[in-house]
Amino acid sequence: MAIPVGSKAPDFTLKSKQASGLVDVKLSGNFGKKNTVLLFFPAAFTGVCTTELCDITAGLNSYSGLNADVIAVSVDTPFAQEAWAQKEKIGITLASDLNKQVIKQYDVVFPMLAGVGDTAARAAFVIDKSGVVQYSEQTPTPKDLPNFAKVKETLGNLK
Repeated sequence: MAIPVGSKAPDFTLKSKQASGLVDVKLSGNFGKKNTVLLFFPAAFTGVCTTELCDITAGLNSYSGLNADVIAVSVDTPFAQEAWAQKEKIGITLASDLNKQVIKQYDVVFPMLAGVGDTAARAAFVIDKSGVVQYSEQTPTPKDLPNFAKVKETLGNLK
């Protein structure tokens, strides 16, 4: 079960592959400045994940208009994430939890996905500027998408 609303969001520093090379993505870098939509997805180069992150990319302005940064986390390597983002024109920050520490901290481990090993479950969190979880959802199956209308509604309610 994903960590509940009202919890202090576990901070993390993960690697992301950008044009400039490997960079650190730190959740607390947004604290005091903007809210964060934190998405967990099972695997790059898969159908539902591609649909989800391409849709988020297409609507990115609506999130920035709500003073929110979007970070998506999977257990893929940052290099696989970058190749996927380039192929699919995904324009949000992808962060690699290769060691599976953050998916454990947020309690969103999906055990033995398709028999290949533990991955991230599909989940969405809204974390406010103070680092407190204001929305928490883990979908019933990896094929289900989070309720992005509720994510945006939660963001809209934050000052």
